[in-house]
Order: sequence, then structure tokens, then C-alpha cells
Amino acid sequence: MMKFRFRRQGNDPHREKIKQDLFAFSKTVEHGFPNQPSALAYDPKRQLLAIGTKSGAMKIYGAPGVEMTGLHKDTAAVTQIHFLYGQGRILSLLDDNTIHLWEIVQRENRSHLVEVHSFNLPGRPGIESTSAWFCHLSVGFLNLQNTPNKSLLFVMLFTCLVIPLFSVPEEYKCGKSLGPVESLQEHPQDSDKILIGYSRGLVVLWDLNSRHVVNLFLGKQQLESLVWERSGNSFVSSHSDGGYMVWAVSSSNPCTHDPISSTVPYGPFPCKAVNKILWRTTESGSPLVLFSGGMPRASYGDRHCLTILQDSNHVTLDFTSRVIDFFTIHCTDKDKEFDDPSALVVLLEEELIVIDLQMAGWPTVPAPYLAPLHSSAITCSCHISNVLPKLWERVISAGQQQPAAVSSNWPICGGKNLASDPKQKELLLTGHEDGTVRFWDASGVSLKPLYKLSTANIFQTDCDHNDSLTQAGEEEWPPFRKVGCFDPYSDDPRLGIQKISVCKYSGKLVVAGTAGQVIVMVLSDEKSDHMIDVATVDLLQDREGFTWKGHDRLPPKSGSVVFAPGFQPVVLVQCMPPAAVTAVTLHAEWNLIAFGTSHGFGLFDYHRRSPVLARCTLHPNDSLAMEGPLSRVKSLKKSLRQSFRRIRKSRVSGKKRAVVYSPTNKVQEANAQLAEHDAEVTPVQRRIEPRSADDSLSGVVRCLCFADTFLRDGTHHGPTMWAGTNSGSVYAYALDVPSQEKFSEQSVEALLGKEIQLMHRAPVVSIAVLDGRGNPLPEPYEVSRDLAKAPDMQGSHSVLIASEEQFKVFMLPKVSAKTKFKLTAHEGCRVRKVALSNFTSVSSEEYSENALVCLTNLGDIHMFSVPALRPQVRYDCIRKEDISGIASCVFTKTGQGFYLISPSEYERFSLSARVITEPLCRVDVERPHDLSAHSGSSTPLPPQANGTHKTQAESNSLLGQKKKVTMLVILSGLLDEMRSALSSPVLDSPNSSADITLDTTGELTVEDVKDFLMTVDEAENNFRNITEEDGRPPGILIN
Repeated sequence: MMKFRFRRQGNDPHREKIKQDLFAFSKTVEHGFPNQPSALAYDPKRQLLAIGTKSGAMKIYGAPGVEMTGLHKDTAAVTQIHFLYGQGRILSLLDDNTIHLWEIVQRENRSHLVEVHSFNLPGRPGIESTSAWFCHLSVGFLNLQNTPNKSLLFVMLFTCLVIPLFSVPEEYKCGKSLGPVESLQEHPQDSDKILIGYSRGLVVLWDLNSRHVVNLFLGKQQLESLVWERSGNSFVSSHSDGGYMVWAVSSSNPCTHDPISSTVPYGPFPCKAVNKILWRTTESGSPLVLFSGGMPRASYGDRHCLTILQDSNHVTLDFTSRVIDFFTIHCTDKDKEFDDPSALVVLLEEELIVIDLQMAGWPTVPAPYLAPLHSSAITCSCHISNVLPKLWERVISAGQQQPAAVSSNWPICGGKNLASDPKQKELLLTGHEDGTVRFWDASGVSLKPLYKLSTANIFQTDCDHNDSLTQAGEEEWPPFRKVGCFDPYSDDPRLGIQKISVCKYSGKLVVAGTAGQVIVMVLSDEKSDHMIDVATVDLLQDREGFTWKGHDRLPPKSGSVVFAPGFQPVVLVQCMPPAAVTAVTLHAEWNLIAFGTSHGFGLFDYHRRSPVLARCTLHPNDSLAMEGPLSRVKSLKKSLRQSFRRIRKSRVSGKKRAVVYSPTNKVQEANAQLAEHDAEVTPVQRRIEPRSADDSLSGVVRCLCFADTFLRDGTHHGPTMWAGTNSGSVYAYALDVPSQEKFSEQSVEALLGKEIQLMHRAPVVSIAVLDGRGNPLPEPYEVSRDLAKAPDMQGSHSVLIASEEQFKVFMLPKVSAKTKFKLTAHEGCRVRKVALSNFTSVSSEEYSENALVCLTNLGDIHMFSVPALRPQVRYDCIRKEDISGIASCVFTKTGQGFYLISPSEYERFSLSARVITEPLCRVDVERPHDLSAHSGSSTPLPPQANGTHKTQAESNSLLGQKKKVTMLVILSGLLDEMRSALSSPVLDSPNSSADITLDTTGELTVEDVKDFLMTVDEAENNFRNITEEDGRPPGILIN
């Protein structure tokens, strides 16, 4: 018997196979809006949207469910993105003067975004940075050309208009240059012509084939942007004075001094610059003009606006965050005569806005993804798995009746979503600082907003006054229209939502806020006008010597209040003192809610509108909550006595005892040797010092739960309520709940049954009651409505208590310890989040296990068997420095999780080998020359934007592909090109009146070009593999 007892526990191959079928960690998708976006692009042929961020992330979006993510190797801001039309290729330009080529590749019958090449542009990052289309150093631009047999990436270099074809007035010259290039626009009908705009107002139409100037336009205002009219007969320029000009392009007049028209829409007072302008022709005859900026500087200089003009229609879209970029979705077929734009897409710093340009009034199109989760700061979250179809339809119906955006087809619909429809519906609820609760469809890849619930209308705040001021301002000039939902400012910080609890079977919701408000709501399909019952619960129980120095309670509205269809409040419970609620739970079958703050916890019967229990958990010496004439001498003496007792106890236990040789002693020696040999079975434990009861905030209630279990004796089970505090105390109350028929007649009674004090006084994170088979108890109404198996009430129940240091299972009703796992002693970390999840095997849908999932302060996830508490697997999930990410993590009951990687993004991860929600899409592309075919098949899956991925191999960079990429730069040829350009046919013509002076460039030498382009070391590296037989015109050729 003894040999089996002390046999070393090795790895069971069968168990290892089961764990592989149950558990697998993967970060699957990022929900929400990209943090700090910096660039925008659109491919009209593939109907794909690309967004670049300041952290170097690249995100591609198409139809709902079509998402791809990539991340540059270096953390640098993406300044420009450009699609190669219809090829599934993207050029990205970073602020470190590097250009990268991305491709959408097909692997395992799905599409991925992969970086295939990169190149370091000449110039010093931040000083000689690129600024124009596609990219422009102060001496060059990058242009893309397509040939019948291959796609070429061609870089032409020339100094700042070294070709002075016409006599340029002195006021356009800035030393030896014409100033930086602000815009480069390709001719819409002739790709060999390009429009070059300089900051001082000069605009040049340049012919790429003949290398000469076709037209010169002498603007008098500082230039901001250029845009072509569809036919190419005219173009529009926007300027720093808040105006724009329309110029005619005529071959008979090579030099134009005055535009056709000049308009300052918000003049005559000084206005801000028009940063970007678009000019779109319509079949109705009047062009559609869209531009950002241009607001009157004195009155509205701080507004973020975009103006839409067409005939007498004039709308000024007023955003709450800065405009990054915008574009229109319009007809790009060259055979068509008009643009006829259908939608306007605006990328803001905090959200994406889409405007329907075909409907009257230009309404907003609701976005199926990229919703700004942080429209108000997220304060808490709650996940609901397996939502019933009836509840799902009612929530969607309530959301559709809200005064939101007009329903319209989403215009960005590229690619194909290959993922099958989810087997069950999932809801993610987020509580916000402004007192709102937002419902999101978390069933698939796209996190779609469904319904918005506001609690501000229950209380007396300044919201109504602010709304009236806003409506009055909308009637003034300019014609502002508030667009977007991002609003970081809260009317009252006390409105913030702290905790959420939902019963998906009864349609009841409990939300708790920062000022001690606990609101019970019921889902209703009809509009209602009723009064809200208010009840107050004093958690201090008239304790003397307390002074509350915090905020006041939120005053509720008196009289009846009108509520729209959806969740409507029925009772408001106000905790006193009005401290933030730290825990809340709901049992809809018993009509009970429990709530806790830093002062204590309470139990409330919302059916009878009466409090059942109030318990103060404050310690008399809590310095942050108690003030008054309390004796601290006794507590000091008690603390000293306890300290000396611990010292004496440790000394006694450390003394060596006399060795008595006996058969029993030999067995003990053998066990000790075996224990030393088997280090994995009994690892060295860290010594954990107990916490003092006098620690501040020791009375904070951390968790609450209801359970139907055995508390009074082992034969009779009944309703119970459990509460855990920051000082390691657990309170268990036996509840006397009347039957459904007697709810209105009898009141609920609570009696303290058990009180547990954990040894080290570690904060209690979670409490869960397990049935006789060790399974978690079902939710309310699950058994009565035949939605779950009845719990085992024959065997002995147990309670699982998770503290910050350990997990411990106690047998009920005696509350005797059964098993435990000391996480802090073994791993040196502390518990932050705990959940019980069910994991189904990949091999068989019939086999599943319950596991305890734990997130620690180091960001790693541990999983344990239940109720044996045997460690199963461990994964690194969140960086330990990401405190907000760890604090925001929420687990699902099916083995998934969410945490915030930025204020606007949730990272979704899966711990289950079977339940995985990830993008599964395909984008079909046609390329004349596939660069990714040379990169090999060893490139891993595309990295995620949060930086937790494995980086791509160095062999994928441009400079590493010596045999696959031809790089050619010939400085002498470049100089010859510049000189030959100066003797163009137009200049040599006797009819030309151009004054050929080189004052704008000065004397040009090879040394000047070298100094500007790169250092000597950079030049040597670039010229290393160049041979004489590869001579070509000046440029860089990637084939």
C-alpha cells in the first residue's frame, strides 16, 4: 500500500491527449476602433478599406467579417497608405522614412495580410520626411506604373522643380526652391500627366513621358491640397485662407494667372485652412464639393468640421474629434461621364463616420464594425453566453426604435466572409462613465452595436439644459450638424456604471453606479410613463464616529418619467453612504438583489420594494473610512502581542527535535528523500506573510453570489447568499424565501449561517458553490424551464473560495477544508480575475469539463480542474505592465475572454480548442506579377496589432531579397536626366517666352545630389550589387 501512496506522479499520456483536445490558447480578433489612426486608403475595385495607426498597425476591412491585420516590424507611425488598384497590394509609408509593400495572400483557403518588401527612403526621418502622393521627399516623388507584363514600382528623383520652363515670379521663389510640395495628383484621363502643387501657390502640370511642363498655374494663396475634376479639364485647389479655387486646364494657355472662380465659404472674416477638398460631378448637374476645415478662426476655430456643398444644400458636419482623412465612394469607370458619389467615409481620430450621399438630408450610415467602444470611457463589462432567441429579438427591436442612424446598406463590402453562422448568440455589455450601458453583438468577428441604455434620465442632471443650448445653436450659421457618438465628457462622474448583472431568462437587468445607486430594470416592448420607486439602505447601521467626505448621492427625478421601449427602471436602491458599488448580483427567481460597497453589503427584495439585510464590514481602525473618538491604544497593544506570538511560534517550529529511530521514522526519511527527488510534485513554496486586519479598505465587498445549497444541515437545502470582503472574510446567510404564490404576502428573511476568516486575510475574489458532482450550480430559471440539468442535491455540496493568494474548497455544511492550491506560494503571483468555464473536446462534442480559469497580476492565465484544483495549463496572455488590460479582462462561460488593449479596442482570445471566434475570409485578387510567390511559404500568420505576435522573418524584407529584387540607382544618370530636362522641346521652341534662369536651383553637382540623397555608407550599400550591364534610366526599380 505504501509504494502506491508515494509513487511519483508522471505525465499520463491519455490525460495529456484530453488536455490537448480541451485547451488551446490563441488571440483571435481585435474588436472596436483602432487606437490613434493616422492614415486611410480605399480600393474602389476590391471595395476594401485600409487604416494605419501611429503604432504601426495595418488593418484591412471589407464586408462584415472580412478583416485582416498586420503590424510593421518597427513601431513607427503610418503616415500614408495607398492601394495598388485592384491588386490586393498596399503601400505604407512610415514616419521613419521607410516604405513597405503588403499583399493579401491566400493560405489554407483564407486570406492574410503579409508584408513582402520594405525599403529605406533617403533622407533623415522627421527632417526630410515624405509628404505628398504617393510620397514626396523635398526632391522627389514615388509613382506607380502598370505595364502589360508586370507591375513596376518606379521611383523618379529630381530636385525641387529643376525644370523652370516658364519665367516664375520672384514671390514664388523661396531661396533656391519653390517650397515643399503639398500635393501630387494623377490626371484622371491621362496617367502620364501629374499635377504638382507647391506650398507657395504654384501648380505645375507635368508630363512624365516628354519630361516637360504642360501648364503652369500661378496661385496667390498658400496651397493645401489639389483635386482633379473627372474630365481633367479643370482642377480645384484649397488654400490656407479658408477658400478654394477652380482652375481651367487649357493647352492653348500654358501659363494661367487667374482661376475661373475663387470662393471662401465662411468668409469674409479670417478662416482656418481648408486641409483637403474633393470635387465630384453628379448627373443632376451641380457638383458635390466636400472639404475639411475652413471654419471662421475667431468663432469656430476649435471645431472639427467637414462641409458638404451642392447647390443650395449646405451642411457642416461637426465632429468631436480631429479629421484624419476622408474619401468618397463613387463611380471609377472611365467610360462613365459622372462621378455620382454614393457615400462619404470620414476617418476621425476616435471613430469612423459614413454618410449616405444619395438619400435626402445626407444621413449617417450605421457601421457594422469599427464602432467606437470608448464613446464614453468604459468602466466595466459583462458577457452573456447562449442568449435566448426571444431576448435577442427584443433587444434588437429596442435598438431599432432608438433615434439613431438611418438604416442603409454598408458601402464597404469587399471580400467574402467564409465563417459559418454562430451556433449561439452572445452579448457583450459595457458600462460607461456617462451612465450608459451598451449592448454589443459578440457572436462573431464584427462587434456590432445593438442597443444603448442610458440611466442619466433617472436623475436630475444638467443634460436637459445642455441639449437645449445645442438645439438653439443648430439654427445659427454655419449650419452645424452634430455627427458621431464619441463624447469623452461626462455630465456628472457619479453617473458612471461600476457593475452589471443580467438574468437572460427573465429579461431583468441590474446596474450599479459610482454614487451608490443600484437600479433594477425590466425589459419592456412598449413605451412607458411611470414613477420610479426609491429605497434607501443604510450600510453603516447607525455606527457612530463616521464622517463621509465623498460626493453626494444623485438626486432622482420626482414625478413620472417617460421611458422608450427597452430596459426600463422599476426601482432605485440608494446605498448610504453613497460610495461606489463594488459588487452586485441578481437572482430573478427569488426577486432578490445583493450589492456591496466599501462600507458593507445589503440584500433587497425588489418585488416588495423592501430591504432584507444590511451588514457593515468596516474595521474600527479603517483609517480611510472611520473617523471619531476611537481608542487606538488597545489596537496597538493587540498588534504588538500578535507580532510577538508569531515570532515565538516561528522560533519554536524552527528548533530541531531529537531523532528517534523507529520503523515509522524510516518511512518518514524515505518520504523526505522522495519529496526532494520529486521537485515537480512538491515545489518550493514562498512564505506568505499574513495581512493585518487594520489595513485600509479592508471592508470593501469584492464578490457576492446566491446559491441553493446546504448551509444549516446536511439534509435540508435552501437559498443562501455569500459575500466576500477585502480582509479575507466570507459571510454566508441562510435565506427564507417564500414561494411564488406568497411573494406579495411574506417577506424574505436572512440569518447568518457561517462566517469564514481566511488565514492570511487575502482579499476574496470569487465565491462559487458546487453540487455533489463538483459542477457549478445552474443559473436561475435554467432548471425550471428545462434549459439545464438539475444539480446533484444528493451528494455533499462544496464551496470554492478564490482569494488573491489561493483557491480553497470547503465541504458543506460543516465548512471543512477539502482541498486547496496556494497560487502565490507556488507561482509568486496574485489572483486578479476568476471564472468557471466549460470546455468541450474537439474530438467529441459529448465530452466536456469544467475548469477554473484564473488571470493573475502578471498577465498569465492558469487553469485548474474542479473541484480537485489540479493545475492543467498555463498561458501568457497580457503583458504584466498592462494594468488596465488585466483589470478589464472578462471571461465567458465557453472558454473565451476579452480585455482592453487600448481605450477603444478589445482583444478577444480563446482558451478552448473548440470554441474559437476568428476572421475567416477570402479576398480574390488578380495580379500581373505576384511578389509574394518569391517570399516562400515559411512566413507565419499575420501578426496582431497589439504587439504580442511573432515577428516575420527577416528574409521577407526588400534588402534581403538580392536575387529577387533589382535595385538600381545611377547618380550620374540622374544628373544627366536633370540637365536634359532643362533642354526640353518647349523651352527650345522659338515661340516660348520662358526666361531660362537657374536661380531656383543653383548650380547642380553630383556631390550635391549625394549629400541630399544619402550618406556615403548608405550609397555604398545601395550600389553594392549594381552591375554595368543593368544600366537603366535614373530610378529605383522593383520587379
